[in-house]
Amino acid sequence: MGRVFSFDIHDPVTREVGRAITDSVVWLHEMDALFSTFRADSAVNRLSRGETTVDQCPDVVREVLTLCDEAARDTEGFFTAAPRGSLDPSGLVMGWSVEGVSRKLYAAGARNTYIDAGGDLQLRGETSPGLPWRVGIAHPVLRDQLVAVVHGHDLGVATSGSAERSGHIIDPRTGLPASDLLSVTVTGPHLTQADVFATAAFAMGDLARSWIETKDGYEALAVTADGETWQSSGFPS
Repeated sequence: MGRVFSFDIHDPVTREVGRAITDSVVWLHEMDALFSTFRADSAVNRLSRGETTVDQCPDVVREVLTLCDEAARDTEGFFTAAPRGSLDPSGLVMGWSVEGVSRKLYAAGARNTYIDAGGDLQLRGETSPGLPWRVGIAHPVLRDQLVAVVHGHDLGVATSGSAERSGHIIDPRTGLPASDLLSVTVTGPHLTQADVFATAAFAMGDLARSWIETKDGYEALAVTADGETWQSSGFPS
């Protein structure tokens, strides 16, 4: 799906954990075959071209598209899996995939893990006894600088912006690429939701500052188009 995944496991790698890592990699490749917008033969691209139907796809495709519909309602339409008429659930499925891997490892006995997909992170447990994970948030333009450092134990961290892929998040009010913000980082207990909220907040622009305060357990940090920063009242920095 256009991202490099990495696993940081601060537990003994037992046979069960090792098997879960292998199974997770296989599962990620399967999800890539279904949801990648970079593969012409993926299920989402075939759906966009009308070459198949949701009923003809594996059940997990319907599950993800249902989550996308719920996300659109939760964000008052600022998150959409159909920007400019093409199907692109990337704003949800990336966080959903990382969270899925995190659950697989946890079920296998790995309690202290850090799963990263190009900056979308799901943290569990701690980096060492008594110490939380620490995550640096890169500035979207000054890439050698950090905007903030997030501290947390069981936490999802998602960033949306124009640094890696410009013009892909659409402001539904105008139909044009969102441009008020350079980046938005959202934290919360579940990466799937944090990923959705980051995408929606980027599309909202300045409205996101008050909107995120209504989302219990979720916080945001943004860099505006003029280089200023703001953060919600409980952002874990």
